[in-house]
Amino acid sequence: MAEDLLRYDILIQDALRGAVKKILAEVGRTGLPGEHHFYIAFDTNAPGVRISQRLKERYPEEMTVVMQHQFWDLAIGEHAFEVGLSFGGVPEKLLVPYSSIKGFFDPSVQFALEFDPGKTAEELPEDLLEAVEELTKAEKLAEDIVAKVPEDSDAEVATSDKKDDKAPAGDSTGAVVSLDAFRKKT
Repeated sequence: MAEDLLRYDILIQDALRGAVKKILAEVGRTGLPGEHHFYIAFDTNAPGVRISQRLKERYPEEMTVVMQHQFWDLAIGEHAFEVGLSFGGVPEKLLVPYSSIKGFFDPSVQFALEFDPGKTAEELPEDLLEAVEELTKAEKLAEDIVAKVPEDSDAEVATSDKKDDKAPAGDSTGAVVSLDAFRKKT
């Protein structure tokens, strides 16, 4: 048998992941039509995946999310999608590269795609991986700072009432935010 130098297996995997991207983009534009809803399984260890530490501990290798009634902020990127979902009543934001997807299933029409892990020609851009890593570090730093504020402290964070030249249009009001809003509820 001749050697497959074109790597048809990888080309097909990428084409199918592209179909998932197009499906999610359509849902992002128009919402879920009819009874359609999705189960999306992905490798939580894949490069570029961003989930909370709580979810990572609960799903150390693979996670399946359901996009049906309660999801928000679906953003479709070139190499990944981001979505807000609730887990046990706790809202979470997930960043899922298409290359990490292992399965896609729409039970309303019995449509399923299964992917071979690691079989993709698409490599995530280095700047995306670096951005995810920097964001994770910043979130951890913010959690550490908030954790160091004493529970009985009345500390508040205030923003300036001065308009910043770099602020987006319409964002001219300052706000006072209590640090209690960021403390973990026990």
